Amino acid sequence: MNHAMASITKKDIKSHGLTDEEYGRILEILGGRIPNIVELGIFSVMWSEHCSYKSSKKWLKTLPTSAPWVICGPGENAGVIDIGQGLAAIFKMESHNHPSYIEPYQGAATGVGGILRDVFTMGARPIANMNALRFGSTEHHKTRHLVSGVIAGIGDYGNCVGVPTVGGEINFHSSYDGNILVNAMTVGVANKNNIFYSAASGSGNPVVYVGSKTGRDGIHGATMASAEFGDDAEEKRPTVQVGDPFTEKLLIEACLELMATDTIVAIQDMGAAGLTSSSFEMASKGRVGVELYMNKVPTREKGMTPYEIMLSESQERMLMVLQPGKEDIARRIFDKWELDFAVIGTLTDTGRMVLKLHDDTVADLPIDPLAQASPEYDRPWVPTLKQPALAAKDVKVICWTNALKILMGCPDLASRRWVWEQYDHMVMADTAQRPGGNAAVVRLHKSNRALAITTDCTPRYVNADPFEGSKQAVAESWRNITAVGGKPMAITDNLNFGNPEKPEIMGQIVEAIKGIGAACNELGYPVISGNVSLYNETDGNPILPTPAIGGVGLIDNIDNMATLAFKKADDAILLIGHKEEMEGWLGQSLYLREICNREDGAPPPVDLAYEKSVGDFIRNLILAGRISACHDLSDGGLLIALTEMALAGNIGCTLFEIQGYQHSFLFGEDQGRYVVTAKENDVNSLHKEATQLGIPIQKVGSTGGNSVAIGTKKVELTTLRSLNENWFPSYMTGKD
Repeated sequence: MNHAMASITKKDIKSHGLTDEEYGRILEILGGRIPNIVELGIFSVMWSEHCSYKSSKKWLKTLPTSAPWVICGPGENAGVIDIGQGLAAIFKMESHNHPSYIEPYQGAATGVGGILRDVFTMGARPIANMNALRFGSTEHHKTRHLVSGVIAGIGDYGNCVGVPTVGGEINFHSSYDGNILVNAMTVGVANKNNIFYSAASGSGNPVVYVGSKTGRDGIHGATMASAEFGDDAEEKRPTVQVGDPFTEKLLIEACLELMATDTIVAIQDMGAAGLTSSSFEMASKGRVGVELYMNKVPTREKGMTPYEIMLSESQERMLMVLQPGKEDIARRIFDKWELDFAVIGTLTDTGRMVLKLHDDTVADLPIDPLAQASPEYDRPWVPTLKQPALAAKDVKVICWTNALKILMGCPDLASRRWVWEQYDHMVMADTAQRPGGNAAVVRLHKSNRALAITTDCTPRYVNADPFEGSKQAVAESWRNITAVGGKPMAITDNLNFGNPEKPEIMGQIVEAIKGIGAACNELGYPVISGNVSLYNETDGNPILPTPAIGGVGLIDNIDNMATLAFKKADDAILLIGHKEEMEGWLGQSLYLREICNREDGAPPPVDLAYEKSVGDFIRNLILAGRISACHDLSDGGLLIALTEMALAGNIGCTLFEIQGYQHSFLFGEDQGRYVVTAKENDVNSLHKEATQLGIPIQKVGSTGGNSVAIGTKKVELTTLRSLNENWFPSYMTGKD
């Protein structure tokens, strides 16, 4: 062992994000030997919050992860479900929050690149990208810059790779001023009998590096992602990776071509912690050892040290274990695609990771104790103090016409056209529903089946009540898939929270995971992959707790797909799922925030059994062709949903006069509700069928005209469209 770098100081330990207790555990694992700086760096990234989930894994283990259609749950690069006819859908969502705040374009771009690799690593061709984005207040001086950079980074990377970005969500709130969230999701499709996994096997088998060369970008990216921001955020710019989507496209094609041969034993992308995490995870899962030769790793900068090589997070790189003697088959494929290919190591039966630079051993570590014995903390937590429900009579009332105009032009409800027009959402020619609907719909190539995809979370609900708010995030994704006629199959989650060392933040995490678990259990909607992003706070100010949910469902016949646009005049408008006792839930609503300048009250409760029964009824109506348009009710309530349907179809609507608390009925955000349109002559039979199932149904109006009207009052569609479409471009050009 070369001990030339073996003097470790307290400053080294702290700078690597390790506690004294964790360093003590390292010494135990090494039998009392002091690690050298390479070994310390390896422990640092492998035991970072970003890689080890040390604060959350105790609770993540409680989530429901199995179902008859689940092929692979959490623990691999991505989750896998059986979608029939010999195919599997493979998907995952991951965060790139800290890098995107520091360098928005590259941070967001490499977030897309990383999640694409997670999916095609398993043998899937990516067919769709989604994203869930949270920015600070629209008044904050950095928000425009961050929005512009993030959207450009996502668009440029996805567009160049040739994978459509088909939907997502964007929120603005001051809690994200110093720590934005960029969560990227990719969905791919593979032959279910040709899925690739990461467990290495076969002593003597070659370990192969493919893709781009290793540079100095992204070193300590995982460690940086596991710490709060302070005044030094800008100084962390060198820890942000740099992406090359054109190389990623070549890498996708080369890997899929190689996967068509009987050559690969195991494969893992080099994501967070780069060569370190990929090699350790592959070896640990396969219970083997590895010997790696640092001088054989392709590098793009001279004089790179083993420390830099092992911790670099340069993009577009993969690690593989190949069948012995088949290196030339793989080499020819990667040469054809003009990508680096190098045999950089060998599997052993020692259970150790040995790194060599020429003849010197620069690191020698036991794999399982390091990979499997990473810290697992049962951090103290306290429940979130719940707020009382608000009564409609205690909320200020303004004329519904003014409220509607304010809400349709507010940042959270304004049209995202400015955003999605920067994304090539039609590339591959299988996008069946463009952004702006209930869920994205992407056709399974050369078939009449499709996947419905959505991302959902309402952070203001989660902040007020993490358990109910997280139930709602899952339920809304289930509802969005249902509203296009899809059968919800499984979710991936991205849990974004503040510092887990604070009991109140840890309480949010615990209650949120319990809420997700409760919803997934009741809805038969398992969690098959995910990501945890903690320490999302700046100078001690945490973000709103944001457990983003990515849902995927199956549409067996795309001809039965539903959209939200009104189709013709004189259709009946039916509100389904609105119980008589619902006066309209205004606590934590957008009406309360945008009209009353208040962010208080309990969020709307979610009755999961009721949610399921109403949703199943709606889906059956869609599949039977009984309804012409469908929209779930969420932000802004009934009148916002109807206005969105009217704008999408360019057909107005007239509602009946409303008795009682008009503002709460129109803008309340009660859960488990849908609004649909149907033929007038089918209303009675629909009413009878719903009533027999105990599902409330009421006719609230009819389609037609060129305005949204209630009685004699109305707002023209042209006015609403202008307010809704113009906010984003005006804001981004500074004309607001």
